[in-house]
Parts: sequence; structure tokens; C-alpha cells
Amino acid sequence: MIDYANEFVALTVSDLRHAVRGKLVDQSADLVVLYDGTRFMYVPLVHIEQLTRCPPPVRMPEDIPEPPLDPAIDLSYRKVLLNAKGVFSELYVAGSQTIHGYVTSVMNDFFVFNSPMYRSLYVSMRHLKILAPFDPLKMPYALEQIKFPVYPMAAPLARTFDQQLKKFEKEFIILDLGEQPRKTGLLKTVDNNLLELVAADGTSTYVHLDHVKTMHRP
Repeated sequence: MIDYANEFVALTVSDLRHAVRGKLVDQSADLVVLYDGTRFMYVPLVHIEQLTRCPPPVRMPEDIPEPPLDPAIDLSYRKVLLNAKGVFSELYVAGSQTIHGYVTSVMNDFFVFNSPMYRSLYVSMRHLKILAPFDPLKMPYALEQIKFPVYPMAAPLARTFDQQLKKFEKEFIILDLGEQPRKTGLLKTVDNNLLELVAADGTSTYVHLDHVKTMHRP
């Protein structure tokens, strides 16, 4: 992909219905950075199914602005997440839904995203498709900071995603933003990477941790 540096490219990203287009402005061993004319998009390589050149848009600024995230000498997925803390951003994680808010904590294999809609959302790092920061001066939904603080009261965090989920045993949770009805219910147990969820009718559904993208409590 070094040959495609500063070229316009189209990415086919897993779970996204439409191609992602922009100028390839940076890349590393686990990440590419596109600029689409209005914002920067950070895309983990693991979710890129195809990458190809494409025609540039009709209107594209000649000068690319400074990225909203602090520049990193050694660009990496983890450093991008750490630099994104406190920056209003949009996430693509599950299906076609997007999430808006702030990265507040970065752990070993998951991070916490504070959203006005979902509050504390626990996101598996392996399932983040795109991180797109907004202008640092913008607030989600034009909310005042007193109504939606960047860093809310922090709950105790575990180092790993499975340990964090285990903290919510016996509580009602929603997985993957509720895109599947059977992924909502009482979290009965977390054991050997299997989650047991009890539905409204009392039946259990088992979900492997590898297929859990996000978790939050309503």
C-alpha cells in the first residue's frame, strides 16, 4: 500500500454496506488513515477486505488540515485510541449503526466509549471498523458539557474484555447495540469465553466472546 500513499482509494470494510473513500494520508502495520475532504478516518487493517484506487471527488481541498488527534511518530491502532480520549468521535462497530461520543478509557483488548445514547459502552478492540474524530470544538448533539460531561463518574475497570463482562453477571445487559433480540437479557454467567444470556421467556442463549462487539447496560 506504500504505492498508494496520497492516492484516492476505496475500501471495502467488513460489515459496512458502502465503500469508504478518501485520500490515503497515512498507514502503519495495523491501521490506515483516510481523509475524505471533511474529516479523517482511522481504519484497522484487519477489517479491510479490499483496497483499490478510485477517482478523486469533484470538490477536494488542495491542502489537507492537521488531524484532530495528536500526531504520533509511530502510528498504531492503540496510540490512535489513546490520542482519541476526550475527542468527540464517530465509531463504526456493529452493522450500519454509528455511535457518537468520546473514548474515555483504553484497556488491554477493549475500550470504554461515553455516548449520550448508550452512556458507558464497552467496545471490543477487535471489532472497531472505523474511528472518525470530529472538530475538537464540537459537542455531541450540541449538548452543553454540564449535561454530557466528557468523563463521567468512572466505574471500576478490568484489564480484559472477558473480565469486564464478568463484573456484570446477574445484571441486564445489551450486546451489539441490540441489533439481535437474542443478544439482550440477563447475563447469567461468563465462563470459558461463553456468555449465557437469559431472555424474557426464561430461555438461555449462549454467545461466544469473539462475536461480542459491544456491551452496555440500559
